[in-house]
Amino acid sequence: MQNSPYDTCVIGAGPAGLAVARALTERGLPYTHLERHTGPGGVWDIDNPGSPMYESAHFISSKTLSAFGGWPMPDHFADYPPHRQILSYLTSFAEAYGLKERIEFGVEVRDVEKNADGTWTVTRSDGRESVHGQVVMCTGAQWYPNIPELPGEFSGEIRHTVGYRSGEELRGKRVLVVGAGNSGCDIACDAARFADRAVISMRRGYWFIPKHLFGRPVDTIAASGPKLPMWLEQRVFGALLRVINGDPRRLGLQKPDHKLFETHPAVNSMLIHHLQHGDITARPGIARTDGSTVHFTDGTSDDFDLILLATGYVHKVPAAQRYFGDEQHPDLYLSAFSREHHGLFGVGFVETNSGAYQLFDTQAQLIAGYIHDTQAELPNAERFARMIRGDRPDLTGGLNFVASPRHTGYVDSGAIVKYLAKVAARMGWRTEGHPPPAKSARNNEPSAQSRSQAVVS
Repeated sequence: MQNSPYDTCVIGAGPAGLAVARALTERGLPYTHLERHTGPGGVWDIDNPGSPMYESAHFISSKTLSAFGGWPMPDHFADYPPHRQILSYLTSFAEAYGLKERIEFGVEVRDVEKNADGTWTVTRSDGRESVHGQVVMCTGAQWYPNIPELPGEFSGEIRHTVGYRSGEELRGKRVLVVGAGNSGCDIACDAARFADRAVISMRRGYWFIPKHLFGRPVDTIAASGPKLPMWLEQRVFGALLRVINGDPRRLGLQKPDHKLFETHPAVNSMLIHHLQHGDITARPGIARTDGSTVHFTDGTSDDFDLILLATGYVHKVPAAQRYFGDEQHPDLYLSAFSREHHGLFGVGFVETNSGAYQLFDTQAQLIAGYIHDTQAELPNAERFARMIRGDRPDLTGGLNFVASPRHTGYVDSGAIVKYLAKVAARMGWRTEGHPPPAKSARNNEPSAQSRSQAVVS
């Protein structure tokens, strides 16, 4: 492999950034790792300023199918681990692979700029600059709230859930949660226990998937069962959900206007429970607001003190937005490789219907394989570069996703995992990391001089 004066800059030390750092480390590729917070974990550290984490947050995929390759989650973890267990898992992963000591904490990136020679200049918030051969943006997809305008004038408080932390904030209030994503469902359930009144508003009907079936995490059943054609899986599992949940309209919910799996899955067992017990009232979309009154599209109305917008996030990459394009869904090959700008990558911006960490792991391994082969001037590198520019695989898995901003560019987990494996096999790259090395072998780091071009004022 050719020696290069430039390394790779990894920006962000959440789960995506840690996966990339491990993949680069395993191939002996030098890198600089920057993180604005004081520790690893990204959004899963509830003390990270701006994190959308809240006290009742748990994984919506089970621990069995959510871990990085080579580093399973501990047996004592809950089936669906709470956020503090996830943070401890990410911290232990960083420590086991010797990644944590290589992260420069408390360093915020202000700008990323492409140079005429194809290198990249990274500017920190204090003005210091460094030049790198590649940049991997791992800054996360849940920091910048999507805030729709509500029609009319509401006299109460309106907040996005990005700033929500605990049900105690809802005590004594009449609360309307807008949106039926997984955080919206969780927070509505918090409101059922803490608020004086809890209502959830959703513009369409959704399929609600329980977290357990037959005493097992639902995703492990799907993963271990027979592989059915998607149309048959939709029919079989949809029929099972209708048996389990009954007619959603009797709970005030709308009938889904789409087939199962054609929206991001709402994996929640408690929302149906609270609806069945009258702790939460379901309403359709908002028609208008007037003072403290909210009027819904079905003609009903109610008074509220607080509206919580669980309306999702945009995928902003502020330090490099001009290179990523669309804030809602950057056009990245395999959701990781910039099509237009050689040496620019992004991990953590994929929208899919299953656990993310194994997908991050695979994307990180492909990025590291590509960087390695490019520096070694192997034929694979140019072959893959052509794929980045021209290959546009169908990653829907046969699903007809609903027409909404979130589902623009949405991919089916099974389809993208299968295609990533196919690409990796063709290139001779692995798809997941190895177990951690022995402790004595962890300090085999590149010298400081090879890690990046000198930082200049």
